[in-house]
Amino acid sequence: MTAPTTPAPGSGPARAAGASAHRSKLGEYVFAALALALGVFVFVGAFGIRVPGSGTQVGPRVFPFLVGTILVVSAAMVFVGVLRGKVAELEEGEDIDDTARTDWLTLAKIVAFVVAHIALIEIVGWPLAAAVLFGGVAWTLGAKRWWIALLVGLALGLVVYVVFGGLLGLSLPGGPLLGWLDPLVAGLRG
Repeated sequence: MTAPTTPAPGSGPARAAGASAHRSKLGEYVFAALALALGVFVFVGAFGIRVPGSGTQVGPRVFPFLVGTILVVSAAMVFVGVLRGKVAELEEGEDIDDTARTDWLTLAKIVAFVVAHIALIEIVGWPLAAAVLFGGVAWTLGAKRWWIALLVGLALGLVVYVVFGGLLGLSLPGGPLLGWLDPLVAGLRG
């Protein structure tokens, strides 16, 4: 017979709970820092927007300033809350494994598709770049039929191209293959 073993002090569920709480607190600080950095980035970008000479209407800087303010204030509130000990509860869902490691390969693939999307917008146009992004991310996340994801991405890219370009007046490039749509989309603006 073997004697029952008792866990050493500082191990077992108590230690795991402490490690999870520390990891959660660190995650809260990282989230606050990223939100603050994004808010500052938005503010800096907003100052680079050219404003037309007339001062009687709301300019193009208003929305970026609003978004930047919300990001900075939210980041400050999260940071102060974490300093006061208010940390979000870890998810208790049955499909969540808080001991699972980050899948860095999947994350790297998604980042690569986002970078490819940004690089391809000017080369092949918005709809095809959106198709590459959507199809690539769907494939990375386990889509069985990547070609269907690519077609769905193309359809979504075309819808965004027409809605934002034609109805909202945003200039999205059609690219060499779909450039013939540019005058049609511009005609929707009125």
